[in-house]
Amino acid sequence: MTAPLDAARELLAQWPIVDGHNDLPWALREQVRYDLDRRDVATDQSASLHTDIPRLRAGGVGAQFWSVYVRSDYAGDHAVSATLEQIDVVRQLTTRYAADLRLATTADDMEAARAEGRIASLMGAEGGHSINNSLATLRAFHTLGVRYMTLTHNDNNDWADSATDEPRHHGLSPFGEEVVREMNRLGMLVDLSHVSPDTMRDALRVTTAPVIFSHSSARAVCDHPRNVPDDVLAQLPANGGVAMATFVPKFVLPAAVEWTQRADENMRAHGLHHLDTTERGMAVQRAFESANPRPAATAAIVADHLDHMREVAGIDHVGIGGDYDGTAFTPMDLADVASYPTLVAELIARKWSSADLAKLTWRNAVRVLRAAEDVSRGAEGVPPSNATIS
Repeated sequence: MTAPLDAARELLAQWPIVDGHNDLPWALREQVRYDLDRRDVATDQSASLHTDIPRLRAGGVGAQFWSVYVRSDYAGDHAVSATLEQIDVVRQLTTRYAADLRLATTADDMEAARAEGRIASLMGAEGGHSINNSLATLRAFHTLGVRYMTLTHNDNNDWADSATDEPRHHGLSPFGEEVVREMNRLGMLVDLSHVSPDTMRDALRVTTAPVIFSHSSARAVCDHPRNVPDDVLAQLPANGGVAMATFVPKFVLPAAVEWTQRADENMRAHGLHHLDTTERGMAVQRAFESANPRPAATAAIVADHLDHMREVAGIDHVGIGGDYDGTAFTPMDLADVASYPTLVAELIARKWSSADLAKLTWRNAVRVLRAAEDVSRGAEGVPPSNATIS
């Protein structure tokens, strides 16, 4: 009998991982201001990053949505220009490492990259503040290759409520609904990670295309506001969308929630943003962890979320979004992008079939992007929206 880890690697050789969210571009911005000579990801970068090409290969990654994220305290044109810089570095990466990475903007591009043995590199903008309330800016991002936008990050914006802020719009404002409709017209996936449950429900009511959760787990398993409630998961079969389970310990392990709150407070006490992943920020985090051992999330905990999400939403509506390089801490046995076989092996041990695993790792994500493209093609002739926020 093939051992689960060997079986996992065999499966990933045919049906590689599509990961919904990796913050390498932001880490490159914070650590080296995009100097790719100083962070040459063709070589081992494990001292500084969760991600490099050798570890992506070892992890069986076939497609990666690179997050072109900027913090939600970036506002106005500053948010727009910083997002453009994030898009630019993804394009630099795909040019510099063209033997391994292929820029992808369609489901066909993803399949072509898999056939070539390259890693499809897609982009997702994390936070609707990045468009500065401008549908023209949204369209420009799409033209540059962005294929999803997370409607909010950690704070509300002028048209949508975040999961981790006080309700302001109680979901989507009328302009927020127009953003969703314009994303449908463009073929840009609506990403509902980070948004409040009311925003999730409003988006599902308005959208004519499948949605994604690029990096969210199950709220019934870990009661954190960043996770997806069961009533929303249960709407995914009718919508066609995909919820991509994340690995962030505070989102998957209840015991890690309070510990992370204290770690965040410690960062702020040192004058740092709680998401700071610079060398100084990570040194502060490591010192706190040394003095305050953290609860240990594991691949088994992530698998518990996937089991629950499959039960509620169905096998056609689950995926993976690790959030590597966007979190200071990872599960003990999912340390970096080389670790996906460990999770797949855990699911094999739980009797997930090869057909189900192929949907989880590759087929669901490709299908949902293709479905968004189909909706966009069906809207040909519909003019761009020139709505503005009042």
